[in-house]
Amino acid sequence: MKGMHVEYMSLISRLYSSLGYPAYHWAINQDPPPWRPLNKPLSECRLGLLASGGVYVTGQVAFHYKDDVSFRAIPKDVKTEDLRATHFAYDLRAARRDPNVVFPLDTLRRLVLEDFIGELADHAYTFMGGIYSARRVKEELAPRLTKRLLAEKVDAALLVPV
Repeated sequence: MKGMHVEYMSLISRLYSSLGYPAYHWAINQDPPPWRPLNKPLSECRLGLLASGGVYVTGQVAFHYKDDVSFRAIPKDVKTEDLRATHFAYDLRAARRDPNVVFPLDTLRRLVLEDFIGELADHAYTFMGGIYSARRVKEELAPRLTKRLLAEKVDAALLVPV
């Protein structure tokens, strides 16, 4: 597959159509995102991780395929071999071999040890991207994740989309 590109919109349109949804359209946000510059170096920041690859820990309930707006809290000290992935919109083979391709927790832990990042939040948060309803993401999922990140006192968050 090296050197090949994926016709994402065609692929996702066919996928959503097979699930009974109307034609897929990108979400369009009229307002700019609420960016805030960091007020200290990343080496002094508490970093949150959000990932949309459908990663969960053995023993947690796996995500289901259609408009699942739930999330999983993953402890920052979880063993990588205890991570699993499920998703309907991407090829899971690489993520199942190494969850770090969609959930770079090991990389972030190494960056903390190297003092590049101050520390990680106690939990990373994962969800299943490919949620058809942008409204549900905006009104349900995003506020719940924001509340969790604020409770964990993060200075910055890394979003890893699939």
